[in-house]
Amino acid sequence: MTDTPQLLLAHHLKALKLPTFLREYDKLARQCAAEGLDHIRFLLRLAELELIERERRMVERRIKEARFPAVKSLDSFDFAAIPSLNKTMVLELARSEYVTRRENIIAVGNSGTGKTHIGLGLAACQKGLSVGFYTAAALVHELLEARDEKRLLRLQRQLAGYKLLIIDELGYVPLSQTGAELLFEVFSQRYERGSTVVTSNLPFDEWTSVFGSERLTGALLDPLTHHVHILQMNGDSYRLSQSKRRSRRPSSDTSVDHPTQT
Repeated sequence: MTDTPQLLLAHHLKALKLPTFLREYDKLARQCAAEGLDHIRFLLRLAELELIERERRMVERRIKEARFPAVKSLDSFDFAAIPSLNKTMVLELARSEYVTRRENIIAVGNSGTGKTHIGLGLAACQKGLSVGFYTAAALVHELLEARDEKRLLRLQRQLAGYKLLIIDELGYVPLSQTGAELLFEVFSQRYERGSTVVTSNLPFDEWTSVFGSERLTGALLDPLTHHVHILQMNGDSYRLSQSKRRSRRPSSDTSVDHPTQT
């Protein structure tokens, strides 16, 4: 009979979906009793533990749903390698307030300078915001496939629903006319409804080579650049410099490289 209250409590906490309460209440009750804390302080500590754990799981879920190619924090970004990049602006953007204001980011620079890394998607996930990550080529492929399978509207609603949509590597692969038009629709549907981050190896005046039409390129750039932060990321390839550095090291050198930036 003495176990009945504990069993009922465990049942109720599971039903209420409070796993941290269930896991920690007994140990924390003993700690609070030893410290002479009243029941209010005990419940406060328990609620704080539940909230912290819930927020951690939420961030993990956001990161998983975003489908980043790799999870990289801004802390590991080597700003010294890209002197053209405005570090102050990047750190301000990492607060993710631009997402609340539905502003966009365009990161432009040659290959290997860290544009994918600077997408700031992880920081947005940590703020509890929904994020989607696609390369431009993969997104266009998925849009074309969805159109052929009669599920384009559903995919478009999903893309429009992200608080932050990151489209990486725009300009690496020319798009078909249909693909370019479908991508244009994605940008149009997100205008002033959500934030979009675009990374590209091409300056704006060369985007016509990707979309194949000056009219379409102009129509796309107009809403995309209406509320925009532009990150200039031209410089030597970080990957190339790391490879050269490794090739010059003696074989006995066992130091660890910095994380690769893409």
